[in-house]
Amino acid sequence: MKRLYEPAAYGPQGNCWWAETVPNDPWPVLETNMRCEVAIIGGGFTGLSAALHLAQDGVDVALLEAEHPGWGASGRNGGFCCLGGAKAPRTLLLRRYGPEGLAEWRTAEVAAVELVDGLLRDHAIDVDRHSEGETLLAHTPKAWARMRADQDAARVDFGIAPTLIPRDGLRENGLGGPWHGAATMPIGFALNPRKYHAGLARAAQKAGALLFQDSAVTRLTRAEGGWRLDTAGGALRANRVLIATNGYTSDDLPDWIAGRTLPVQSSVIVTEPLGEDVLAAQGWTSSQMAYDTRHLLHYFRLMPDRRFLFGMRGGLRVTPRAQAVIARKIRADFARLFPAWQGVRITHEWAGLVCLMARLVPFAGAVPDHPGLFAGLGYHGNGVAMASYTGALMADVVQGRAPRRPWPRAMQSIPPRFPLGRFRRASLWPAYAMGEAFDL
Repeated sequence: MKRLYEPAAYGPQGNCWWAETVPNDPWPVLETNMRCEVAIIGGGFTGLSAALHLAQDGVDVALLEAEHPGWGASGRNGGFCCLGGAKAPRTLLLRRYGPEGLAEWRTAEVAAVELVDGLLRDHAIDVDRHSEGETLLAHTPKAWARMRADQDAARVDFGIAPTLIPRDGLRENGLGGPWHGAATMPIGFALNPRKYHAGLARAAQKAGALLFQDSAVTRLTRAEGGWRLDTAGGALRANRVLIATNGYTSDDLPDWIAGRTLPVQSSVIVTEPLGEDVLAAQGWTSSQMAYDTRHLLHYFRLMPDRRFLFGMRGGLRVTPRAQAVIARKIRADFARLFPAWQGVRITHEWAGLVCLMARLVPFAGAVPDHPGLFAGLGYHGNGVAMASYTGALMADVVQGRAPRRPWPRAMQSIPPRFPLGRFRRASLWPAYAMGEAFDL
């Protein structure tokens, strides 16, 4: 495999809280040669959603995961099922795709949240659900002014305006901290991503999909009537293939994808359960999932077991020294935003890769000049809903039929390559520096 980061980025999850909340339910390993109609590379939310929806349509589908179930971003994220998936601002979406294209994207954002909601209900998946929508917190007076000015755009795009809370009302709403105001958009909810992943896998298997773990695809080649996917234990022949590897994509599966994704690290810490007196001391008692207005944002939430999750962007390298720097920084940022909790014990800490695209929107479609090959990836840190949606969308596209869900033109545009090729990670240095400067 040709991947962008040091090998440690693709190692074990480490001290991830989510892994302790689900029983070990391994999938079989591919140890023979097989054939199927559709093969999926990647066992995260995109791949599982695609496998489930294809199997429900009666398609013979097999999924190959390189590691264990829930190993990648789908088992490491913050559990925010919310609007998002693109990093492109509204003005850029409007300029590129016009009013209709923007409306298509907004419709898909809402539909993605609704899809997850329906999957949880239809398959009776218990995910420790909480939070009524998501809350955005202004980290400067200027950000609060922009937040108030953006109400009309939200009303136009989503048919509903966020609920605004001024600075003097934050604490009484359980949002105590150094912010200048908040806006709550009543779309979305928080969940335990590993419980969602496990439930999605069970549903896909029940529908007839074959799921394999520890079956990394080492070679992808054209074969008579479709494609051949080689693994250490066997080979899978398929008429069509869906690449659903997101931030863990290999640049040579196929060569076309080289340089079209830019994985970035995100780091998370989780505290011990907090008592009511400890929560009251900080003034944060809300169950809302929240994030701030920084370019290099923080995201956080109080979970049902009263542990507190806090996340931020990670380092640019995955070495012991770099990881130690990030460990110090995330603790310092946590203490600065929640000073009453400086003595709280951090019990879990981990990192994972999210996937950026050069156009700052996801890609879902056919791979050019590769008949029978498709890809769905690039959710910019908001993949719980949009990855699930992309998998369901691609289940139709792979079958060659009109999608039953909105397929925004923003997601159909072929992603260009990032500059610098295999050295493209270097572009993150100035981007992070600028982000830190603008966040002051």
